[in-house]
Amino acid sequence: MTESPRSTFHGFEQIPLREYAERAYLDYSMYVVLDRALPFIGDGLKPVQRRIVYAMSELGLNAGAKPKKSARTVGDVIGKFHPHGDSACYEALVLMAQPFSYRYPLIEGQGNFGSQDDPKSFAAMRYTESKLTPIAEVLLGELAHGTVDWDPNFDGTLEEPSWLPARLPHLLLNGTTGIAVGMATDVPPHNLREVVSACVRLLDDPDATVRDLCEHVQGPDYPTTAEIITPRADLLQMYETGCGSVRARATWQKDGTNLVITALPYQVSPSKVIEQIAAQMRAKKLPWLEDIRDESDHANPTRIVLVARSNRVDVEPLMGHLFATTDLERTYRVNFNIIGLDGKPQVKNLRALLSEWLQFRSDTVTRRLTHRLERVERRLHLLEGLLVAFLNLDEVIRIIRTEDEPKPVLMARFGLTEEQTDYILETRLRQLARLEEMKIRGEQSDLATERDRIQAILASKSKLRKLIKDELLADAKKFGDERRSPLVARGAAQAISESELVPTEPMTVVVSQKGWVRAAKGHEIDAAGLSYREGDELLAAVRTRSNAQVAFLDSTGRSYSTAVHTLPSARGNGEPLTGRFAPPSGASFQAVASGESEQTYLLSTSHGYGFVTRFENLVSRNKAGKAMLSLTPNAEVLQPAVAPTTKGHRVVAATSAGHVLAFPIAQLPEMERGKGNKIIDIPKAKLGTERVVDVVVVGPEQSLVVMSGARTMTVSYKDLEAYMGQRGARGGLLPRGWQKVEGLLVE
Repeated sequence: MTESPRSTFHGFEQIPLREYAERAYLDYSMYVVLDRALPFIGDGLKPVQRRIVYAMSELGLNAGAKPKKSARTVGDVIGKFHPHGDSACYEALVLMAQPFSYRYPLIEGQGNFGSQDDPKSFAAMRYTESKLTPIAEVLLGELAHGTVDWDPNFDGTLEEPSWLPARLPHLLLNGTTGIAVGMATDVPPHNLREVVSACVRLLDDPDATVRDLCEHVQGPDYPTTAEIITPRADLLQMYETGCGSVRARATWQKDGTNLVITALPYQVSPSKVIEQIAAQMRAKKLPWLEDIRDESDHANPTRIVLVARSNRVDVEPLMGHLFATTDLERTYRVNFNIIGLDGKPQVKNLRALLSEWLQFRSDTVTRRLTHRLERVERRLHLLEGLLVAFLNLDEVIRIIRTEDEPKPVLMARFGLTEEQTDYILETRLRQLARLEEMKIRGEQSDLATERDRIQAILASKSKLRKLIKDELLADAKKFGDERRSPLVARGAAQAISESELVPTEPMTVVVSQKGWVRAAKGHEIDAAGLSYREGDELLAAVRTRSNAQVAFLDSTGRSYSTAVHTLPSARGNGEPLTGRFAPPSGASFQAVASGESEQTYLLSTSHGYGFVTRFENLVSRNKAGKAMLSLTPNAEVLQPAVAPTTKGHRVVAATSAGHVLAFPIAQLPEMERGKGNKIIDIPKAKLGTERVVDVVVVGPEQSLVVMSGARTMTVSYKDLEAYMGQRGARGGLLPRGWQKVEGLLVE
């Protein structure tokens, strides 16, 4: 006998883990998308917001009522409709009550509901009280008129509305943000009058484009009066695609020598902005500012005072720098990703969003009118039976008194329906006595007129559109206000470069043989006389300024650069360049240069090759530097020489064997990088023993100093004629006793 299936069931289902995990995650994802993170296009609310507003209406907390403890509301919400944490629910309630978070707050709070400086500094719900604001009537006014579907709550004991019958596109009015699984939404708030105007335009002209609608919806309208500086074309593209960004900038004015910030971008904390500016002041990156004060109070919710050092400060570049480096200017992401009437999330452009909401509004008004029509027709039906009873009152009373079952007798005697008969029997006798035929007929006439009007509206799409339009305009007149966020065309903020922030003063950059670098103040520095680490000595020193860049060349011909003011002081031994840069393994630093971007330098090697280049070509932001000077095998990099390209300057090269060559600098090409051209000739047979010691540039007013051991010989510009030749020649030989050249100087 085989075992029955029932006897083998163990109370659980066996499925592969992969299938279970996939199904569970998809279920969770759909829950997050539809029931937590994304708003519904109809009322623009997430489920928790909808439940809070509905629960407050059920508690009688309308705009004219006395507020109740927020804990009471939260208790009702989580106990009846929203089985989640009370803190998250209360935070959602607080958000809808903060005038700096919501453009049109739905809840009026009493007590500490946070501040713009710290939106989450609100008091506990046992201390605060709340009720609905007048504009919440826009969401709730038609709830009892058959306009929504009702769903059972989480335990099936109550019913809650699937959505609220919003009379205005609340989604655009207050906006929303949310992060779901794999998608997010960011809808900015807008001005009520502008949105209604766009809806009316779409009702009058169903073929209106997004560009047409943007004649009415100028852009987002945040609760703050900070400027929106996004170009008009970018805003139009944002509304056409449903995605984009909006940039808001703080407003400021000049008060004497002080700069006063009067409004901050949406959701920007004043204390954070003050800390950002103060941090730059401490880092000496704002030399124009002396102090910063927060003078905000009830009369001036935002008043941040920047105290300038003098009235000669150029405030426009200063404010531009602050806009670029602090939260005084902020960019907000925009993503119109919402749940449509089909119950699916989708990114919609402005026209699609308003068209779909108007369809929702049309369906809502149709349901409201149909519900009212049913009520009117039922009342007319009851009045018709009541009039029959009034005209035959004596007979009705007789039947009721004499008959055991008066209901069927009345129905048969006067041709009444069961509903009419029940209504007559339930009517009190004294009410019948007070009823008059004129009153009944008058009510019938009024209801018949209303029925005809409703039927005419339901039968005509144009009349339905006119009713929707009139109701929209009435709500706009009642709840609308002026735009708060002005739309201003502004250029992009530009941060002041770090070099401009640094005071300009003479500096000398010193590099040692082992690659240690430091910067000493002034140009009259004895670089060789500075103290060095044991076994180390001077390699090269260059005069520059504190706001300049300094470039270093390594033994492979790569170039690296950094700002002079970032180098350590010469009071110590400095720091190794390998800590700032990442040269190839085994490479060492051999040369240093500094100057203006357009200044030209002569780069050369010990094998007699070189070229002229601009200093800007030596600058590299890459820690690994960039290839600059191509070297032949065993060649070394020589110290760069300042190379003015003006007429008359000569390139002078000297070899270790005493050969010197001078030629016009115009014969040497200007290049960005490479090996260069031959400067002076060294025979191949002598490359192992002879090398180029130095290459310099001598001007008409300068002299050449040849160093040989402890002795020096000065050669005037005129005397260099003896060594003049064509670039790449062997050059002339120095006098006997001076042929062991160790270096060249220019005086």
